[in-house]
Amino acid sequence: MELTTDERVTRLRAFNRFYTRLLGLLRDGLLDTPYSLAESRVLFELGTSEATSPSHLAEQLQVNLGYASRVLSGLKERGLVRAETSPDDGRRQIVSLTSHGREAFRLLDEGASEQVRRLLSALSDDAQDRLMSSIAVIESLLGENASPVVTLRAPVSGDYGWVVQRHGELYAQEYGWDETFEALVARIVADYVDERDPKRDAAWIAEVNGERVGCVFCMKKEADVAQLRILLVEPSARGMGIGARLVEECVRFARRAGYKQMMLWTNDVLVDARRIYERVGFRLVEEERHHSFGHDLVGQNWLLDL
Repeated sequence: MELTTDERVTRLRAFNRFYTRLLGLLRDGLLDTPYSLAESRVLFELGTSEATSPSHLAEQLQVNLGYASRVLSGLKERGLVRAETSPDDGRRQIVSLTSHGREAFRLLDEGASEQVRRLLSALSDDAQDRLMSSIAVIESLLGENASPVVTLRAPVSGDYGWVVQRHGELYAQEYGWDETFEALVARIVADYVDERDPKRDAAWIAEVNGERVGCVFCMKKEADVAQLRILLVEPSARGMGIGARLVEECVRFARRAGYKQMMLWTNDVLVDARRIYERVGFRLVEEERHHSFGHDLVGQNWLLDL
């Protein structure tokens, strides 16, 4: 069920509270140190950059200058931060970490990394990949320079049904192919799931901002020959180079798996896909007329030496 605007606001606010609680950001001392969240952020900014002015620091942290100055004053009193007059402008103050401040930054930095490392260690590799993709999506949607984030990942439960469904729907819409094509894709996907050898077979789902937009499968044809199968890119994502990325990833996997050649079967009406295959280096080796999916077609076999 689609959420209303108010429900989305509530959901995002709940996520913010969840993540704040997960990292313990509101405790008196962050990461079991004597430093508050605000002090830790100032130490981190100064520890990862050259000396800077209080006004520039406030801009980086997106807080007002008065608040940043109060935090800096507290850190100076504790011997963590020094303030000096700028050699270029006597009216300008420059702040930087002392040796004690750099030690405090090191402890905070190492503690933060270890905290996240523990969080990740509780997740499988697939779950970690999904988390990284989700982070990229959030950054792309909420960042200042939001742009589409394209990711490739291994399929998980639910993706296989989507592959079959979207092949059936898109090829019916764009080429008028009947349900026998969807049945063919279903058999290919079932064979992959039932017989997959992780060292010799692989598949990828392409996402844009977390939404599925494409797929490709690499499957064993013969001992030394891999087959590229069921390449698909959603109309909304065409022109972004996603088809080429999927094919190139498929070819790289086939090389690593030790195949000598890669082949694929397509039809001459699939012009855009053929252009991708040609750019990667596939060559047309055979054509044959056939009647399939409710149409008279020209099937094509393409081959790539690996």
